Amino acid sequence: MSHKIVDIKDVVIRFSGDSGDGMQLTGALFTDAAALLGNEFSTFPDFPAEIRAPQDTIAGVSGFQIHIGSGDVHTPGDLCDVLVAMNPAALRANAHWTKPTATVIVDADAFEEKRIARAGFTTGDPVKELKLEDRTVIYAPVTSLTKESLKDSGLDAKAVVRSKNMFALGICFYLFNRPLQATFNYFEKKFAKRPELIAANKKVLQDGFNYAGNIQAIQNTYHVKPAKYAKGIYRNINGNQATAWGFIAASEKSGRPLFCGSYPITPATSILEELAARKDLGVKTLQCEDEIAGICTAIGAAFAGNLAITTTSGPGLSLKSEALGLAVITELPLVVVDVQRSGPSTGIPTKTEQTDLWQALYGRNGECPMMIMASHSPSHCFEAAFWAAKLAMEHMMPVMLLSEGFIGNGSEPWRIPRMKDYPAIVPPLVAENEAPYFPFRRDEKRLARRWALPGTFGLMHRIGGLEKDSDGHVSSDPLVHERMVRERAEKVARVADFIPPLKVIGEQEGDVLLVGWGGTFGHLYSAVKELQSEKKRVGLAHFDYIHPLPKNTADIFKKFNTILVCELNNGQFAGYLRNQHREFCYHQYNKVQGQPFMVAEIIEAVKKVKS
Repeated sequence: MSHKIVDIKDVVIRFSGDSGDGMQLTGALFTDAAALLGNEFSTFPDFPAEIRAPQDTIAGVSGFQIHIGSGDVHTPGDLCDVLVAMNPAALRANAHWTKPTATVIVDADAFEEKRIARAGFTTGDPVKELKLEDRTVIYAPVTSLTKESLKDSGLDAKAVVRSKNMFALGICFYLFNRPLQATFNYFEKKFAKRPELIAANKKVLQDGFNYAGNIQAIQNTYHVKPAKYAKGIYRNINGNQATAWGFIAASEKSGRPLFCGSYPITPATSILEELAARKDLGVKTLQCEDEIAGICTAIGAAFAGNLAITTTSGPGLSLKSEALGLAVITELPLVVVDVQRSGPSTGIPTKTEQTDLWQALYGRNGECPMMIMASHSPSHCFEAAFWAAKLAMEHMMPVMLLSEGFIGNGSEPWRIPRMKDYPAIVPPLVAENEAPYFPFRRDEKRLARRWALPGTFGLMHRIGGLEKDSDGHVSSDPLVHERMVRERAEKVARVADFIPPLKVIGEQEGDVLLVGWGGTFGHLYSAVKELQSEKKRVGLAHFDYIHPLPKNTADIFKKFNTILVCELNNGQFAGYLRNQHREFCYHQYNKVQGQPFMVAEIIEAVKKVKS
């Protein structure tokens, strides 16, 4: 049969199956193929919250969505054009994410009566029950064909069945005209010491590709042209990896060794893992026994002259709150990364939200202000980490960097930067024999104290959790305490002189200003561009710097009739803005479902508030 190749601008594919079906790897390999072909892309790994939910249940479904395109791609897509469902539970959990024109590929071998019932279907026809008759449903006997493909491979039965995800990937490679060689290269590297696994994976991937080419159900295949990138070297990167590399870059630029003391917690753990792998670059890491030890070791490392990092998520940030106060009162350079997840308490640990903002702003005892920043995309995590480290060291203060599970686990193309294009980082180090040294005497511009490294001759000094005067003497004088409190607050406020002004994307003045922060950027940006195409006077102000706010914030807000704050919580940033700039009225669009926004949701919210 001759298939017609259709050029398309973009496509959204969602791989889904049981948590043991290898959907994350399948999605990652499709992403790598897209990257090597030069497509723009954005991914959304959607993990189950349970460690190992019962097989074939909704709770155990793992998903990976990728949006590839020949033009700008800023989100993983709202609804998918292709859904791969490896069992009935995956179909039930993801059917509502499909477009009416979608192609649904299911493993027909998995649709047994017992497994259909276990997924919660009340009839024996899941497609009809889910009202998917208008979709193109391809029933592919993936499991049985995988067994046939590998019957002579020498692998045991379990290993053979585990390879069915590669058969499904082969079908998708055929559907979208993806070459197989890059994935073959991955097998050769991954299983370098297991030639039988290299051969088996290559064969089942090729057989899945060939199967798709021989069935009548696939009438057309699709081609997404490469995107037009600016000149440079690109790679696929996820947010947590980019965060780690941003800190390594800051360490190089500052000349200060990098130390990370952390306790593993979903979804931040991979930052610690990435840093631990860079001993060749002088990175020191310590996996501590708990969250409190993690931040306390980092504070100690900062005292000793290191660029100090600690990583966590919402529950761990709660445990770190007392030590955060210690970092504030000692005025030591420390970066705390909070990769946010759904809460409260353990909540839904693998799902994304923006619900830690108030904790970041206010979650400490006493008058204890901290600088707060936010990453807005996987690749931006590099920039955010670099600047958080620069500001922490040059201003001698802790900085909190808010990320989210969505961007920490998600990936996109990243143009590898040249370090010569990044500014120098100049910590205010005290020279040897520069006496007398008073630890809390400040420069006039930043109000930063100077950093005396322990062991440096003539620079003996004392810092700690007790209040002190400028000379470093413990003091309970009420006027000294009030002065030091005000100086620490003013030091944070003066950071506004060192951060870029707020920029508006889209219309520079008009009817509606969308306001956001963090990982909602791509969805808000896409919504603004679509609304502009409809001649709507809409702009976007997205905040990477939260405390302090950019100095021109009020000037931007004045230019729009309506301000709509969109965030994945119940209105924390909107409440903060009301406190900082009370002269404006703030409308809200909020979502707290453990899922990112959909572009269509934002567009509808804008149209409602405008009407």
